[in-house]
Amino acid sequence: MRIDILTILPGLLNGPFHHSILKRAQEKNIAEIHVHDLRKWSTDKHRRVDDYAFGGEAGMVMMIEPIDRAISQLKAERKYDEIIYTSPDGELFNQSLANQLSLMNNILILCGHYKGVDHRVREHLITREISIGDYVLTGGELAAAVITDAIVRLLPGALSDGSSALSDSFQDNLLAPPVYTRPAEYNGWKVPEVLLSGDHKKIEEWKMQQSLERTKKLRPDLLKKYEDE
Repeated sequence: MRIDILTILPGLLNGPFHHSILKRAQEKNIAEIHVHDLRKWSTDKHRRVDDYAFGGEAGMVMMIEPIDRAISQLKAERKYDEIIYTSPDGELFNQSLANQLSLMNNILILCGHYKGVDHRVREHLITREISIGDYVLTGGELAAAVITDAIVRLLPGALSDGSSALSDSFQDNLLAPPVYTRPAEYNGWKVPEVLLSGDHKKIEEWKMQQSLERTKKLRPDLLKKYEDE
């Protein structure tokens, strides 16, 4: 899989993509992640990519021209399954969407900034808009990093144990059960006996019960989705 990211602040993405699972996935050629400085496609002598909004709206707006140039050049080099714009009013990102995107070959992500982009970008150049939550960030770079991380960890070979991702929270609209490790007792706090029993059937039953209880308590909205499936 290849993920291209267009941003005016490429330095913000240096850290997330050069550590842990994302770093290993790139070293193993499971994923390619390319961060592009949008200012490269600006024709302004100061490399500006924003301007004042028509109609007197407060704040600056990302211009359509450099964005169109960038997307057009990248599209000429490969076909993209999705061209995503990170926006607070986009489709809410969740595990199901991450699963869908992980099956694609090439994805392009445009990071929003300022008051957003010229709306013609959203009307004519973008295929999907995604939000990571009902709040506003300074820019879309952190959202792009979240989306990329959630996708790449699902790719075959990205995790040392491929089955690990299948038991993550939200994969089946349930929260994951509690997990424990050594020592079995600490400060008088004990690991549930069933997990030490070696009885795999009872352990799986316990895990399911815990998932149901935690979801009911913490995310009843998810439990309704689970029950409706």
